[in-house]
Amino acid sequence: MGLFMASLNSGSNGNCYYVGNDREGILVDAGISGTETDKRMRRIGLVPEKLKAVFITHEHGDHIKGLRSIVKRFKVPVFITSNTLERGRLKLKEPYIKHFTPFEPVRIGNLSIIPFPKYHDACDPHSFVVTCNQVSVGIFTDIGLACKNVIRHFKQCHAAFLEANYDEEMLDRGNYSYVLKNRIRGGRGHLSNKQALQLFLEHRPPFMSHLFLSHLSENNNRPELVKNLFTPCAGKTEIIVASRYEETPVYSIDKRYGYASRPFTSKIVRPNHQLSLFQ
Repeated sequence: MGLFMASLNSGSNGNCYYVGNDREGILVDAGISGTETDKRMRRIGLVPEKLKAVFITHEHGDHIKGLRSIVKRFKVPVFITSNTLERGRLKLKEPYIKHFTPFEPVRIGNLSIIPFPKYHDACDPHSFVVTCNQVSVGIFTDIGLACKNVIRHFKQCHAAFLEANYDEEMLDRGNYSYVLKNRIRGGRGHLSNKQALQLFLEHRPPFMSHLFLSHLSENNNRPELVKNLFTPCAGKTEIIVASRYEETPVYSIDKRYGYASRPFTSKIVRPNHQLSLFQ
């Protein structure tokens, strides 16, 4: 068995992504409360009691504002750099704080999580690739540009959460200040739809089965716009747009089935099907 993945929320109002196998799971970022995380997981058939850790990408509020609530509710450790912990002013009890080192795998049961640095306007930003049984899922959001670290790890993923934050024309025409526009598009902000598509087209591995377009701007993007941009180029990769208002279904990623039949990798796991998978 490979990996299960779902977005619990994706956007400037809060980011939280789930990746796990049939025994354990992790969250990447904690932008929604523990109560809401629990509710959304149960709604799509995931078992919150199987959560084993939270990994934090950086200190911005939409990635950490629910962290204390999640730790209190689920009693799980938080993997975070010391710089991010300090800059985020996160007051966590010592037993729950775990640090990671770039490029060194963290083992959570049968999951291996590799952190790597990226470009973003935060003090110590990282992204992660989660691997189990030779299946890899990457979380590539809050990225100013597709640096060599992002490209190298993207090429290894069977599925990924990829930022497609803004449409360039909508940003240009919008009412954001000149300073904010330059922050977003200046190489340490966010990936545009076109930049994300370029990364996908130039570096997508042939075995990538699912791509979650993530962290869409509320004011400078539209789900149908980015979906229509990617779909004609997607080939056998299924395109899902992660919502800023609700969770996605759970998707099962299993390389054993390739592209011909994909009884798991092409299947959206609905709540009434999930109890046998996740309990």
